[in-house]
Amino acid sequence: MRHEPANLLLYRPVNQQEMDLIAASGWVEFPPRLPEQPIFYPVLNEEYAAQIARDWNVPYYGVGYVLRFAVDADYAASFPVQNVGNREHEELWVPAEELAEFNRHILGQIEVVAVFEAK
Repeated sequence: MRHEPANLLLYRPVNQQEMDLIAASGWVEFPPRLPEQPIFYPVLNEEYAAQIARDWNVPYYGVGYVLRFAVDADYAASFPVQNVGNREHEELWVPAEELAEFNRHILGQIEVVAVFEAK
């Protein structure tokens, strides 16, 4: 019998430029971080991702997307959960140099679950 790995659902708020790069990958990986971005931080709940997309990305970029994806839970556990504010503000901090390996642990495709636009 084949064992399927347990998965963990994660969320990622992104702007249009990052969204376009993810789409170009076939919806299977996140693009490399920029030199000034030492950490890739997926978040643990959709509400927090929506808050970032709506309150930060829309004013700065004009649009914000919330993406959902699954990652192998055993692998994800190697990154401690970081709380960066309120109880629901939880993230995984993945060092930028480990993002390619993190991408290999994504199960299935990355999907858009919310779009926020400037009025």
